[in-house]
Amino acid sequence: MTERPDRISLTSDLEISRLVCGLWQVADIEKNGTIIDPDRGADALQAYARDGFDTFDMADHYGSAEVITGRLLSRYPSEPRPVAFTKWCPEPGPMTREIVRRGIEERLTRLGVERIDLLQFHWWTFEHPAWLDALHEMQRLRQEGLIGALGLTNFDAGHLALALSDGIEIATNQVSFSLVDRRAAGALSDLCAKLGVKLLAYGTLCGGFLSEKWLGKPEPDAIPDWSRSKYKRFIDTAGGWEAFQGILAAASRIAERHHVSLSNVASRWVLEHPAVAATIIGARLGENEHRGDNLKVFGFSLDAQDHADLDAAFAATQPIPGDCGDEYRKPPFLTASGDLSHHLSAIPSIYTAEPVPGRPGRSRVSSGSVWEPIAGYSRAVRVGERIHVSGTTATHAADRCVAPGDAGAQATYILDKIAASITALGGSMEDVVRSRVYLRDASQWEPVSRAHGRVFGTVLPANTMVEAGNLIGDYEVEIEAEAICD
Repeated sequence: MTERPDRISLTSDLEISRLVCGLWQVADIEKNGTIIDPDRGADALQAYARDGFDTFDMADHYGSAEVITGRLLSRYPSEPRPVAFTKWCPEPGPMTREIVRRGIEERLTRLGVERIDLLQFHWWTFEHPAWLDALHEMQRLRQEGLIGALGLTNFDAGHLALALSDGIEIATNQVSFSLVDRRAAGALSDLCAKLGVKLLAYGTLCGGFLSEKWLGKPEPDAIPDWSRSKYKRFIDTAGGWEAFQGILAAASRIAERHHVSLSNVASRWVLEHPAVAATIIGARLGENEHRGDNLKVFGFSLDAQDHADLDAAFAATQPIPGDCGDEYRKPPFLTASGDLSHHLSAIPSIYTAEPVPGRPGRSRVSSGSVWEPIAGYSRAVRVGERIHVSGTTATHAADRCVAPGDAGAQATYILDKIAASITALGGSMEDVVRSRVYLRDASQWEPVSRAHGRVFGTVLPANTMVEAGNLIGDYEVEIEAEAICD
């Protein structure tokens, strides 16, 4: 058996362990107000680092995880030292240079470092387009030397592609990926393999549910910790406890054949996907430390029979709906806190609905584009129950064309913009009954159609797509929509 975890390079100057210690459970431990002593926490992390588990993942909202890791890093006055990933998860709103710098400087201060090894960015709703502003500002801070590598958290394939096409240099995307949640094995893995982005997989053990402890056991009535509460929702959505027991049984048979643990099989299945750089295993500081067992994941490979057994178990389950990260943005909300609709509805819209003077029952929104006052039109108008959305292009702020030359990425941005305008007028994308798509080049129908399908795959509005020829500016596609809010 290997004595230390395998390693992988994320960038030319950032090498990490393929088993990353996730510190989200610090927040769970501290949820009742008892703060972990930073030195004792650092002692626990240093024990991991001595055994080769020297890569740690945390976030701005994981309790005192950044402070504890900062205390650990202070014990290494020179290189090499442990690697620290953190995340910045701001509330949607204007992402000015000052706001972004302040958010990153707070991470630097809490970690006690001059440069963040990997800074990962999460955004709650893509209807608010300032996420692109934030990423461009973080890219400037990376060039300034405050950030080593830039990553994303809970981004779906379409928005990862959009960020890349808009010129953001992305090293990683951290997403849920497990025997229960297999969404990342599809379009996201294909995109990452094509463009060189690496996946960091969390939830690989489903909060501990993917272990022998739960094989053949009755469904739990009460769950005391946040992590298992979250992944029980995934299990329920994937077909329930009986279907989950089928996955456990298949993984157990494979584990017996290879003389490893069931958890090793669960981790190995994820690690063998080419796009995956590492899995993130939760570390409850001072508790449940399974470093020796975790190392066994590098001592075997899954064979054809193993995959056949797992595929048979998968066939009895339901796929988790949507794409990676959707669990934070739309039903079914599969999070530790459960339903997040109240949080999302509290986020201010990027647009403001205004009544049309002299026209009772009529309102409109403007997106701030330079073209609207010149040509005399609104982004969208609501009359009674009907919302009409003007032909919309990938114009960011007043006049910047997003992702020039990339029709699929522009369509993704446009549909977010349409969603925001409909939301501001009291509707939703589920209310859309008609869309029209105008292409500069008909050969680009497929990436645009796929972007349209990701949004409207269950709504299924009436749709028309035509080649319109030479669209104005650097735009590859223009989309308009109609909604009825009945």
